[in-house]
Amino acid sequence: MLEQKITIGEKYPLDGLLTIPEGSDAPYPAVVLVHGSGPNDMNEKVGKTYFFRDMAAGLAWRGIATVRYNKRTFTYGKKMVKEADFNNLTVKDETIEDAVFAADLLRKSARIDPEKIFIAGHSMGAMLAPRIDAEGGNFAGLILLAGSPRKLEEIMIEQQDAALKNLNPLIKWIANKQVKKFREKIDQIYVLSDEEAKQTTFFGKYNKLYYLKEWGLKPAADYLKDITKPILIMQGDADFHVSIENDFNMYKLILGDRPNASFKLYPNLNHLFMPSVYGDIKKGLKEYKKAQNIEEYVIDDIAGWIKENS
Repeated sequence: MLEQKITIGEKYPLDGLLTIPEGSDAPYPAVVLVHGSGPNDMNEKVGKTYFFRDMAAGLAWRGIATVRYNKRTFTYGKKMVKEADFNNLTVKDETIEDAVFAADLLRKSARIDPEKIFIAGHSMGAMLAPRIDAEGGNFAGLILLAGSPRKLEEIMIEQQDAALKNLNPLIKWIANKQVKKFREKIDQIYVLSDEEAKQTTFFGKYNKLYYLKEWGLKPAADYLKDITKPILIMQGDADFHVSIENDFNMYKLILGDRPNASFKLYPNLNHLFMPSVYGDIKKGLKEYKKAQNIEEYVIDDIAGWIKENS
């Protein structure tokens, strides 16, 4: 495979890599890799795992190009805070614009087939992929990895409830008070004006309710109801960040038996499509400290689906 350094974006230029298969089969189908939550680098490094690096290498060996890049908040987080951009931060600024820039860059490459550009969103990236497609991505198809059609605040509350279980009584009492305050703020999201939401934090110093409000008013479910493009939903059944019942099965409920929708649920794989280590959200930080790689059969499934829909 060949890797070429690229730059994504304009106001906030981001370092990235275009990974191209070796051979004479160009133009190739290609995939834009879109990060999960947090200030991720282009490899989506978590602990000792490198989800996007694995994905790019695996797809390249199967004849598919990828583009990956540092997330805007990874490179410019401090600058954005200093310029007070965090008061107005939305997922459009954080994720959507740069994913569209990446798709446009691929379409300009002579080595890429402009009619065969897909998006693979992971976690938060999967939640946003339908909106990215609608707001300028214009992809040939969507791959949603460990995502959810629900609103982010719903998932956050569910994760907090799961983390509270089995705590000792004193710690649980303290944690419950914090969770109660969080829920009280969450209940205000769609009541507050935009300006009020921009001044109200929900976690830490810089996370403003406006971020959740703007995203929540454009949920993935609304886009999925009308989507006719090929779409692949993938999840590990040992994923403690999202659930089978409320996320994977909810995708099935929304998409129904449409011929454009495919679903893959993998036994004993975690949020990164690697073998489960602990399978426990309370040990979430330890889960990814073991060096692992994406299972090859997951990449096989992605590559096969892309080729079937190219």
